[in-house]
This record gives sequence, C-alpha cells and structure tokens, in this order.
Amino acid sequence: MAEHDTPTEESGAHGDATGFAHVSVMRDEIVEVLSEVPDGIVVDATLGGAGHAAALLAANDGISILGLDRDEMALAAAGARLAAHGDRVAVRHTRFDGLAAAVQSLGAERLSGALFDLGVSSPQLDLADRGFSFRNDGPLDMRMDRSRGRTAADLVNTIDERTLAGILQRNGDERHARRIARAIIAARPISTTGELAEIVRDAVPAAARRHAGHPARKTFQAIRIEINDEISMLEGALTQALDLLAPHGRCAVLSYHSGEDRIVKHVFRDAAGEAPRPRPDLPPPPGHEASVSLLWRGARRPSDAEVERNPRAEAARFRAVEKLGAVA
Repeated sequence: MAEHDTPTEESGAHGDATGFAHVSVMRDEIVEVLSEVPDGIVVDATLGGAGHAAALLAANDGISILGLDRDEMALAAAGARLAAHGDRVAVRHTRFDGLAAAVQSLGAERLSGALFDLGVSSPQLDLADRGFSFRNDGPLDMRMDRSRGRTAADLVNTIDERTLAGILQRNGDERHARRIARAIIAARPISTTGELAEIVRDAVPAAARRHAGHPARKTFQAIRIEINDEISMLEGALTQALDLLAPHGRCAVLSYHSGEDRIVKHVFRDAAGEAPRPRPDLPPPPGHEASVSLLWRGARRPSDAEVERNPRAEAARFRAVEKLGAVA
C-alpha cells in the first residue's frame, strides 16, 4: 500500500508573526463541499490556524463556526484571526473526541457540517520547543496539549523494545522499526529531539539513508501519533459528528496517513450502509441501514498545481459524506 504520510518538515509551509499560520490544504475543495450546507453550526474539529474556518465564514453568511483544538497556541491565534466575525465564532479547548460535549455546551442539538483536518500543523513543526521537529533541536515533548499527558521523552525512556517497535510499525510504517527501537533503548535516557534524530539516523542502514527524506521522519511521526492518541480517538469523533448532522449536513475529512484514511473510509462506508456482508446475496445486517451518502467514491487528491505551491498537500486524502433525511 502506498504511504500516506502526515505533513513533514520537508513541506515548506511556515508560520507567520503570530507563531501559528500555515497554508490550508485543499481549501477551495473544502469550501465547495461545506459552504452549501443548511444554515447553522459547522464544527471545525481541528481548528489550527483557522484558514478553513475563515474561508467558510466568508463563503456562507448562514453558518457559524465552532472551533475545537487542544493546542492553546492554535486557539489563541485562531481567535484573533476570526475575531471580526463576532458571535458567529465560538472556540473550545478540547480534543476532537470531545465534539459532542462542545456542541452541547452551545445549547445546540444539530450540526450543519463538520470538518476534520488531521495531522500536525506546520507551525508546530517550526517551533523547536514544541518537540515535534527532527531538524530543530528542542525538548522531546510532542504534546499538542502541553497542559497534560505524557511527553515523548516519557515514552521513549520507559517503554519496552517490543512495544516501541510496534508503535513505529503501526503509526509510521517504519521498515526498520526493530533496529530503531533497539538503538533507542540502548541509548537511554534521551531528552532532546536532536538526540533522538541522531540515534534513529545511525540505526537506519546506510543504503536506506540515501532515500529522500530524513531517516527520523517516520519515527517522529509514529511517536507523535502515539503521544496524542491521534488514531485511537478518530473513529469515535467521526461517529459523534455523523450522529449530530442535520439532514443534508455534511462531514468532510482530510487525512495524511494511511491508518487515518482507513478509519475514515471504514466509518463513512459503514454509515452509508456499505458494510461488508457475510454473503453477497444477503441483505445488510440490522443496524447497517444508510444514514449518509458518499459524495464521491474513493479519496480525492490535491491538484498538481496545489502540490507545487504547497508540497505538504501531497499526502492529503479528502473524503466527504452528506446526511440523509428530510429537512424538518
């Protein structure tokens, strides 16, 4: 299977003076899908620098945005960027699996739309003290929410070799997971991103180092995903969003990693009544009646022109569904 990686430090997207701004991936496609939803609340479950949210607010006067993010730096920057829209914007400091509770906090019962732009933002990579970067030396942190949870240093300095290798294989599709895990265990304690990047680079066979990209890229991706529970909470968050959608409301997802895209595909196909059947001639099992329709088959990709302008877009996979039912 082709590798669908998250945005990387080779992507070329950078923050601005606020410390949190980046080029929004497939912005026009997102606006096309979500700007025609019924009037109401659209939740941006991964608000980040608010590029998508700002574009949606400009495209449709009938929607308001509920922006979620667990990165307080992102929330502050997004709040400043969207301030001109006044009470059309609300933000909440929460993971995206807190979506239903965030909607309830507004006194709302339905959503007109939901957007998930998964992965890590370029500004998080650019700031060395966030601990995501394998190029810029800093503390080995990698938490999107720095107010809680274990750090990457906690993980690499306490985990056993077999479990670590499994994380590198599962979250990073790392071919040399066992060699890297063995080298990390032998080098402990590790406290900085620079130390970890050097250990991984030296553990990777010389022939593999000649391929494009930094040898530590997949290891950093895998550890970041594990620290932030990025894949494990995705299915529940998507299910919450689909359950809350009003008739003709839409849910759109940008994913950058093969594991994420598989989950999105599974959840959307299941909700569209396309779950695998025990036998082709049998009807769908109970509980698998369609509640949404797929807006297109497969995953859409960014245009060649967008990838040329913004290389981080290359890994993006875009899927979307629309809620069935008659408007009350």
